[in-house]
Amino acid sequence: MIPSRRTLNILNVLALAGMLVAIYMAMIQAPFAINLTETDRWAQRIIYFHVPSAWSSMLSFLITFIASIIYLARGGQKWDIIARSSAELGIFFTVAAIVSGSIWARPAWNTWWTWDPRLTTYTIVLLLYIAYFMLRNAMDDPSRRARFAAVYGIFAFLSVPITFMSIRWWNTIHPVIMSPEADFGLGPGMTRAFITTNIAFTLLYFTLLANSVRLAWTVERVAALRERILQVH
Repeated sequence: MIPSRRTLNILNVLALAGMLVAIYMAMIQAPFAINLTETDRWAQRIIYFHVPSAWSSMLSFLITFIASIIYLARGGQKWDIIARSSAELGIFFTVAAIVSGSIWARPAWNTWWTWDPRLTTYTIVLLLYIAYFMLRNAMDDPSRRARFAAVYGIFAFLSVPITFMSIRWWNTIHPVIMSPEADFGLGPGMTRAFITTNIAFTLLYFTLLANSVRLAWTVERVAALRERILQVH
């Protein structure tokens, strides 16, 4: 479960190549959206980074959810490390999605922010996972910290599907991407770029997770070794 150095090197190369292809597809290959001004056409391209960031954040929290369940069922420090590392990445991608969404909202909705149901629930998700780390930092005992964090990580994930379904459950100005009835439905050329960037961001997420898990595992092993040495002396 802890990735080897060779695996990390392969993932790093693949993630870099994937992101380069994604940038090319999003900025050059993808056609402009119709019925937009020249400025808005360029601003619209941020959708190829905004949506993959949002998707990656939800994937991150899903992995935290799964790892937390496995930790409670089986134990094992590695699952706590995976849950924690994935939650960190989830916060990173959530902030990236919120910032990129605000940049797009300015020309699209003439405002940087609006308390749209999707934005409101997504903000709640961010706050819940920030609280996840506040909870972890409030406990000194490693096993107790891991148990409480796992329980919290499971219940915090309930906010994620609510956010995902918010644009279908409530009246919202957020478009349903790739929906035929949506104002921002994607044409064939845009769809290829959209799918490519989502795949690239997914690969980037797993690469960052693998690196983070290996680093955290190494830190934990070094800390445990130092503790044993101090006990001997």
